Amino acid sequence: MRELDAIITEYELLKKAGTAGVLATVVHVEGSSYRRAGARMLVDEFGQITGAISGGCLEGDALRKALLALHRQTNKLVTYDTSDEDDAIIGAQLGCNGIIQVLFEPLDYQDKQNPCELLKTLINRKDPMAVVVQFNLDTFKEQPGTILLIGENSGVMGKKPGEEIFDLILAQAKMSLKNNKAHFAEVLVQGETRHLFIQNYQPPVKLILIGAGNDAQILSQQAELLGWDVTVVDGRPTHASKERFTSSCQVIISKPEETLKNIEPDSRSCFVLMSHNYNYDLSVLKLILDKEQISYIGILGPKKKYDKMLEDLAEEGFDLRSETLDKIYAPVGLEIGAETPAEIGLSILSEIQSVLTGKTARPLREKSAPIHEKKDNRFKQIQV
Repeated sequence: MRELDAIITEYELLKKAGTAGVLATVVHVEGSSYRRAGARMLVDEFGQITGAISGGCLEGDALRKALLALHRQTNKLVTYDTSDEDDAIIGAQLGCNGIIQVLFEPLDYQDKQNPCELLKTLINRKDPMAVVVQFNLDTFKEQPGTILLIGENSGVMGKKPGEEIFDLILAQAKMSLKNNKAHFAEVLVQGETRHLFIQNYQPPVKLILIGAGNDAQILSQQAELLGWDVTVVDGRPTHASKERFTSSCQVIISKPEETLKNIEPDSRSCFVLMSHNYNYDLSVLKLILDKEQISYIGILGPKKKYDKMLEDLAEEGFDLRSETLDKIYAPVGLEIGAETPAEIGLSILSEIQSVLTGKTARPLREKSAPIHEKKDNRFKQIQV
């Protein structure tokens, strides 16, 4: 289950029970931090926590700050400086050298546009959305909080601010959706400074496993831990059964040529052909090869299997230009010395993650620059 799913599930329970709660959101990070902007946790009035805003170093004090915000019934921005190793409040002495801004928002269950109600609409969305959080680094100023959701077609949900800033927010949200990055802005409106965090929310990865063998069982379990949506397709009823897979998996019994009857591929769809049946895998590959929106196709097995597939495809006149084949990863997975099904699953999921994020999958120790690009966290200064 994704962290956001867990937070919303807990929110619904708190709402039903009438138990007060506070949503804490990391809205900006300067320097290093275990979690980045967009990390969230839900705190109830009894101190129970769902989600996380750090690796554990901030949660203790954040709990106290959340309860204080709940008592005062007002949004509150708190600054944590993890570069101060003598800070007795944080106490973990991580040496992360990061300044972390956390916004605490008490939840009004009567407000149909409170932060969690807005975030709840993301759960079943199939398209990206921009989540807009407005705050002020001057902690004595008003902290509006999570106010808007904006879709790719400019569909807007939430509480619109004044027109002088809304048009600016809309433009920044469109840029965030276009380049798939979070945006930070410092806006000067009539002499007053306001800060924006615009989070680019992407729907979960859709992992489609062609084959329902024992290795697919393990791979589906690992993908579920990542919060991915998993679909398993196989022609054998003895293998493609709900009893063999996690409850969240969609299991489909299908002939290979009918695979896409129940699946609508999009840019978050990743296929892994692992039926251990050459003809079954090849038939599915023929179906998905020309689907431009699919960004990843992995094929389990030795390179000679893939070479034979290419020969068979060429004989049937399929388009085998490099642009078409670039999305195929065969043999599937990263070279990490994987032997067991679980290790192979780790190899496959790591490769898919690197492809979707456009990263090299090299060891971080080989990177001379910071893990996260500092320029991505800078506030873009805009004057209205």
